[in-house]
Amino acid sequence: METERLRLLPPSMELQPDMLEAIIESKAELSVFLLWVPYALTQQDSVRNTQTAILNFENFEEELRYSIVEKASNRFIGAIGLIIRDKSVPFFEIGYWLRSSSVGKGYMAEAVKALEKYAFMELNAKRIEIRAAEGNKSSRAVAERVGYKLEAMLVNERRLPSGELGNTAVYMKSGL
Repeated sequence: METERLRLLPPSMELQPDMLEAIIESKAELSVFLLWVPYALTQQDSVRNTQTAILNFENFEEELRYSIVEKASNRFIGAIGLIIRDKSVPFFEIGYWLRSSSVGKGYMAEAVKALEKYAFMELNAKRIEIRAAEGNKSSRAVAERVGYKLEAMLVNERRLPSGELGNTAVYMKSGL
């Protein structure tokens, strides 16, 4: 998939070192809301995670994860996933993260629009959600910027990496 400034590429071992570099660069920001960050910081964990992502992608299972690469620099800047919630509907969730040095440039909104278009047009999605911790203002702003509606605030629905209980904002769009 391509947008004006980005390429969304299937998971690959070729991009795995770049993804690990981006996670390490962005560890402080990502680890506030994402529980998986401490388990993705070693070469061994990153390789295993990428191998799983490749299998999931090939088998259309669990999550279709894409690497986000900036066209101009050919630099890995983040990841976006289409999480398969219910194939019979079809119902998906979009999850995403961006390396810290690429935040604030509109990249994630661009990537979400591209993945959403694919889900609605190619996969015949009837519902797409974006879920974010209530305090994750950046992720929530992306959802709102691309037209997702706040459908619910799930109270005490998640455990944050800090150990505190947190609320989850559920945004959604529905297909025709």
